[in-house]
Amino acid sequence: MPVEVGKIIEGTVAGITNFGAFIDLGEGKTGLVHISEVADDYVKNIRDYISDKEKVKVKVLAIGSDGKISLSIRQAAERKKKTPAPAELEWGAPQRVDSLTLDDKISKFMKDSDEKMQGAKSRMKPTRRGNGFGKGV
Repeated sequence: MPVEVGKIIEGTVAGITNFGAFIDLGEGKTGLVHISEVADDYVKNIRDYISDKEKVKVKVLAIGSDGKISLSIRQAAERKKKTPAPAELEWGAPQRVDSLTLDDKISKFMKDSDEKMQGAKSRMKPTRRGNGFGKGV
């Protein structure tokens, strides 16, 4: 199988270093998977994720003019798309519709806010009880 950028192919781990893994792609071609392309997680020790002679799927990221092949295990892995579950509605039940206009909502908010502020202000009024040393001042 020819090696082309963007293709996902299978190879065998030929060697592991502290910066990545060399993958034998067959037909005398070898590529490098940089440690940052091994997994979506932070990889401190590459041997925790792959081992020598292991078969792996890789994606060809680039082929340099010097023939060096950059690979990715992380990008070759099939990812499940996370989609939120659809909202469940009871179609037979009547749905609540908010009939207030924006102006009505603002007026209600202002009224509620004023009432809360009046309550807070009444609790915060200073009293003349003196200085705590006998008779008041």
